[in-house]
Formats: sequence, C-alpha cells, structure tokens
Amino acid sequence: MLSSLRDAISGLADLLLPLHCVGCDVAGTAWCPRCAGRLGGLRRVDRPLFGNSPPVFALGRYRGVARRAVLAYKEDGQRALAAPLGTQLATGLRSITVDRSLEPGWWLVPAPSRAMASRRRGGAHMARLAHFAAIELSAAGMPTRVADCLLTGPGAADSAGLTPQQRLDNLSGRVLVRPGRLPPDGAQVALLDDVVTTGATVTGAAAVLGGARRPVAVALALTATAG
Repeated sequence: MLSSLRDAISGLADLLLPLHCVGCDVAGTAWCPRCAGRLGGLRRVDRPLFGNSPPVFALGRYRGVARRAVLAYKEDGQRALAAPLGTQLATGLRSITVDRSLEPGWWLVPAPSRAMASRRRGGAHMARLAHFAAIELSAAGMPTRVADCLLTGPGAADSAGLTPQQRLDNLSGRVLVRPGRLPPDGAQVALLDDVVTTGATVTGAAAVLGGARRPVAVALALTATAG
C-alpha cells in the first residue's frame, strides 16, 4: 500500500513539475543528449574481489553529471530518468554483444537492494532500469527479458564506509535467489547494477547465480568509481 502511494505521488509529480536535465538543467528533458554523452563510454572494470567473476563493464565514471544522474534517480526519486538510463544500458549491452560475439538475446538480472533501501526508493530501482533496457534491446532485434530473481536477505548492513572484504562479508549468505523467478536453464544472463565500487555486489550476485546454474555472462553498471 505504501509503495503504491509513493508510486502515485511520484507519477503525479512527474506530470505537474516541468522536466529539467539533471546534468545541465536544460528544460524539457530529464537527461539531455549532451549530458548522456558525457557519461563517459563503455569501459572494462577491474577489482581485486572479482577473481573468477564474469567480465564487468561500466558506462562511465561515478563522478560529475553521471554521479548526479545516478543519485537523482536512485535517491531523489526522479523516475523520469529510468527510461533514458535504461536506454543507455541497452546501448552498452548491444556493444558488448557485438564486440564479444555473444548471442543476440539476453535475460537481464537486476542487482538486489536491501529491503529498507527499496522501500525508501519506492521500489527496486534496478529492476525498473532493466525493464526499459529490455524494451530497447528487443526493439533492436535482440529478444530480451527481465528476471528479477535476487534479493538481499535480512542482516545486510549499509555498506558505506566498509572495506572491500567487509562489503563482501556483509553480503555473504545474504544475496538470495527467488527460485521461481530465475532465467530458464541455458539462458544468457547479464547482471545490471548502478555503481561498481569494491565489486562486492557483483561478486556476490554472480556467485549465487552460478550456484543456481545460471552463470552470468557479463555484468554491466551505469558507473564505476575510480577503484
């Protein structure tokens, strides 16, 4: 009930308040092409924690206009950013598909959030981006579906201020699978996230999916910190 009320309020605000680009404040759009271009471009991300994790990519550095866009969408409830950010994830995944000669079809798995954080944000923010990305990829001839099959179980703390190993320990045993929502056996899976910092979320999620016999082919994030 509370989530539905937040959705209604957010939707009403989107209708009543004029859109301005979160990056440069130009009117008429939540995320203008100029600022979208300043996200930085697709790049490979490496972290000490990754080990046997799948290849990880990000669309840009977590700084400047890219950081503002992520925070505005994730923490400030600017849901008009979901479509353009989802579209940019789709563009990045298309490039990865071609560059790595992968099959042109995907199952997108959003990285999980803590239940408290999801409630505060009015829902699973990465699942929303994944759905927009799936629409774009499917329209481009790459059949894509979303499997919102991961959740963060009780006991996981806010990871701010934790070391890489502490972040991984914090998630150990707490990234859980919803069996009825897994991609089908043999699916080509992409894990989507908003920010790669230490890599603990990607590492934990990929390990859990691998344990469920749904190995992750690639992980793609909107942004990554400097490392």
